[in-house]
Amino acid sequence: MGRSGTSALTRVLSLCGATLPAGMMGADETNKRGYWEPRASLLLNRSILERRGSAWWDPSLRVLEEGAFTAAERAACTADIACYLKSMPDAPLLVIKDLQIVVLSEMWFEAARLAGLDVAVVIAVRHPQEVIASLGKATGASPELASALWLKGNLLAERHSRRVPRVFVEYTQLLENWRREVKRISSALDIDLSIGDESAVDDFLSSDLRRNRDCGPVVDRFGTDWMSAVYEAMHAAALDGPPDVATLDRVFEAYRASEHDFRVAFADARRHSSSFAARLLRPSIMRPVLEVVALAHGRRGTWA
Repeated sequence: MGRSGTSALTRVLSLCGATLPAGMMGADETNKRGYWEPRASLLLNRSILERRGSAWWDPSLRVLEEGAFTAAERAACTADIACYLKSMPDAPLLVIKDLQIVVLSEMWFEAARLAGLDVAVVIAVRHPQEVIASLGKATGASPELASALWLKGNLLAERHSRRVPRVFVEYTQLLENWRREVKRISSALDIDLSIGDESAVDDFLSSDLRRNRDCGPVVDRFGTDWMSAVYEAMHAAALDGPPDVATLDRVFEAYRASEHDFRVAFADARRHSSSFAARLLRPSIMRPVLEVVALAHGRRGTWA
């Protein structure tokens, strides 16, 4: 999920031996230390999502619905991703950060296999109120949209990584003791992360990286306990506890059903609002029409 500390986590991994792709998304006012995301990956995923009416700011699960891709389309997208992965540097350990992969992970994991790569996942966990504040400041997203994106991102990251080696890392824990977290990652994924120039990591993880601090309770939205339940499960996993899969599945299924039905309902409402009949039934037009009909009925009975 965006604003969850993924940039900091990716950079720390790269400073500890993981190789980044070429062509990074550079720093800007929103993220002054850089995003550490490859531009080619961002554009590739954006094009795949855009053709399906989606984007990173889309809280829906439309791309995961049956029929979102034909078999030929899925194969073509997977081939494009595999082609990109084959262009990666020849290194024993690569790190790729692109938040759009969460939605397209099935394609990316298959593409990695086709490219001869093994997959392991590092999931960044952060208190939702901090993410909501950060995303709102960076993009102007409302708390409601930011909350939905936090839910979607966390649910999919956990759900789609169950069959590969993975580890959860809490952003707060990374900032407080990055050496411990790097060792956790190395052990959990059975990879060689060498802590070489510690001062480089210390300098990168300065205190101003965490501008949005919120240690208070999670604010639940959508009339449910989804936010607090998911954060509790993800936080526990970042402390090396087993993920509460039953709770995460419950929330995912409820989110999927609610999101789909409300999306269809809102789309139908917009269709009705923009229809010719809706324009014809505007009060300015209907008032004299109804008066004529009432007069025709002599303003008697139901037209009195």
